[in-house]
Amino acid sequence: MTTDTARRGTALPALGVVVAAGLVLFAMVRIALESSQGQRWDDTAMTTVVAGRDAQLTLLSWLGYVSIGAIALVVAGVVLIALFRGKARLAVAAGVLIVGANISTQLLKQLVLDRPDFGLGVLNSLPSGHTTVVASATGAMLLVVPGVLRPTAAAAGGFATTLAGASTIVAGWHRPADVVAALAVSLLWTGIVAAVIHGPRQPVGGSFISALIGCVAGLAALVVIGVRPAYGWVGFFEASLVLGAVTAVTAAFVAAAAAISPAE
Repeated sequence: MTTDTARRGTALPALGVVVAAGLVLFAMVRIALESSQGQRWDDTAMTTVVAGRDAQLTLLSWLGYVSIGAIALVVAGVVLIALFRGKARLAVAAGVLIVGANISTQLLKQLVLDRPDFGLGVLNSLPSGHTTVVASATGAMLLVVPGVLRPTAAAAGGFATTLAGASTIVAGWHRPADVVAALAVSLLWTGIVAAVIHGPRQPVGGSFISALIGCVAGLAALVVIGVRPAYGWVGFFEASLVLGAVTAVTAAFVAAAAAISPAE
């Protein structure tokens, strides 16, 4: 394999991820936001899981750390990692990814998307800002860490992203579609910057398994602190389906972000 061919190794997969993420975002808008049946499904899904008072306080405490200040700290952290490795272009890419994803989410939520009135409220919450913060940080971390540490970053990112996304649902802050849309926005930006800084691919089997383990661990953490089906055993299947779907989509996001991150 020539050097030029190797450099193009992640370019096409990254562009494919951009298209896929864009389609997922479009689907969430059309189905969960702009259709009456989709709004009902999404609202019902949000109410399938609950947490007791102590668990709620724990979740709200965690979510309280996700802020503008947290974004700044994450940007500084990933930039420093990239610069320490002598990878200035990765530092720029990581910063663009985080800032681009979070600005896009706020613009979509505040200015671009409207929630039609189907009797379920008109305040738009799609995409989830909290989920975007953590997911974009995960994508940036996967870009800047050396290949040998990518599985570890995938596990940590999967855990944190699952915990953040699912917590916003349990806390009643966001519907499941809001979380999926945030993952799509973050993956879209990850794909864009990965296509621009394209490089040789590296095996992603370890990262995929690590991402899955991290996401399942994040879900388990919610159960440990007291998150339960809203209707007891009667609603166990529905609650498991909602949280399981969020966990699976998060694992797919982390695995895709790892797969298109150049081996450097």
